[in-house]
Amino acid sequence: MDVIVLGLMLLSLTIWLVLLGFWGQFWRTDQQLEFTETQLESLPVVCAVVPARNEAELIPTSLRSLLLQDYPGSFNVFLVDDRSTDRTANFAEGVAHAVGKPEQLHIISGASLPPGWSGKLWAVEQGIKSASLLAPDYFLLTDADIEHDPGNLRRLVKKAVQEDLDLVSVMVRLRCESFWEKLLIPAFVFFFQKLYPFRWVNNPNNPTAAAAGGSILIRREALERIGGIQVIRQALIDDCALAKAVKRGTGDWGLGTREEFSQSPVPNTQYQIPIKGRIWLGLSSLTRSLRPYDSLATIWDMVARTAYTQLNYSPLILLGTLVGMPLIYLTPPVCVILGAVSSNWAIAFTGLLGWLLMTFAYYPTIRFYKCSVWFAFSLPAIAFIYTLMTLDSALRHWQGRGGAWKGRVYPNPDNL
Repeated sequence: MDVIVLGLMLLSLTIWLVLLGFWGQFWRTDQQLEFTETQLESLPVVCAVVPARNEAELIPTSLRSLLLQDYPGSFNVFLVDDRSTDRTANFAEGVAHAVGKPEQLHIISGASLPPGWSGKLWAVEQGIKSASLLAPDYFLLTDADIEHDPGNLRRLVKKAVQEDLDLVSVMVRLRCESFWEKLLIPAFVFFFQKLYPFRWVNNPNNPTAAAAGGSILIRREALERIGGIQVIRQALIDDCALAKAVKRGTGDWGLGTREEFSQSPVPNTQYQIPIKGRIWLGLSSLTRSLRPYDSLATIWDMVARTAYTQLNYSPLILLGTLVGMPLIYLTPPVCVILGAVSSNWAIAFTGLLGWLLMTFAYYPTIRFYKCSVWFAFSLPAIAFIYTLMTLDSALRHWQGRGGAWKGRVYPNPDNL
C-alpha cells in the first residue's frame, strides 16, 4: 500500500515540476498592461461596444469610467440596452449628461434575440453594426460591470499600434473583498492562466489563444477578416472563441513564401496561406470588475455556468478532470497526513514537497490580489471545490440547465 501511495505522490510531484518548468510560466503575473507605458504616436478612431441587460446598479460607475477615459483620439461609446427592465438606458443617459458628454454616448435598443445567438453576442453584434457607421479603426468590447482606469484605453491602443496586434485584451482585476472571494477568485485566475498560459497566448508561433471578455480591443479589419461576431454567435466562452478565431486565421487568405508555408513544392514561389492574427493577453491591476461574488453560491454559479463548456462537453475529458485534479492537488496534503500517521517519512516528505511546490506556484496570484499568504496553502481545498463545481456544470448541462445567465439558458454546445 505504501508503495502505491508513494508512486502516486511521485507522479503528482513530477506533474508539478513539469508545470512549473515547462508550462509557459503560467504561474507568473508579469504579463501586465500597466508595464507598457510609452508614447502614443497615432490616434486611431475607437468605438466601445457595451452590452447591458439589467445593469442599472452598476452602469453609473462603469459607464462613467468609459466616458472619462483620457484617450486623446476620437472615442465613442455604443451601449446596447438588451431589453432591460430596470431602466438601464435611462441611467446611462443620465450619466452621460452628468459628465458633460452626451454626444459621445449612443444608446441602442436591442432587438429580440434570434435563434442561434447567445444574448450577449447578439447585443455586441448590434452595437458593432451601429458603430461601424463611424468607420472605427478599433472596437473596444467591454462589459457593463467593468470600471476602467482612466488610462486603460490609451494603454490598450498603444499596445495594439506599437506591436501591430489585431487583438489586445486584459483580464481585469476581479473583486476580492469577502472571504469567499479571497478564497476562490484568485484561484479562478490561476486556473485560467494554467489553461491558457499568457506567454503562449502572446507568442504568435504558439496556437494557444485566449482573451478576457471584460476588456478586448480588436482591430476592425481583423474582425471583418474572420467574418464578424457571427462566427462565434453561439459561444458561451465568447472571449476565448474570438481570440481563437483571430489567431488561427479564419477568413481571408493572403500570399506567402515557402518559409511561411512548408508544403510549398517550389522555393521562392508565393502560395495562398491563412492570414493569422497577432494577439496579446495580460493582467490589469487598475481596471477592475464591479461584479460582487460575496457568497459561495454566486461563485459556484459563475463557474458552473461554463466549466463543462471549457471541457468541450466531453464526458471523457470530464472523467480525466475528476481523476486528474485530485491526483495533482489532493495527493500532496493527503500524503503528508498519511506519512505522519504511519511514520513513513518518505511519503510525508514527498507530500510536503509537492504541497510547497503548488503553494509556490499559487503565491504570485495571491500576492497580486493582496490576500493573506495562508490562502496559498489552501489550494488543495480550493481545487477540490472547483472540481465539484465542474461536475455540477456537467450535471446542469445534461439536465438542460447549462449556461444560465440573465434569465436565459443556453443548453446546447458551442458550434465553433
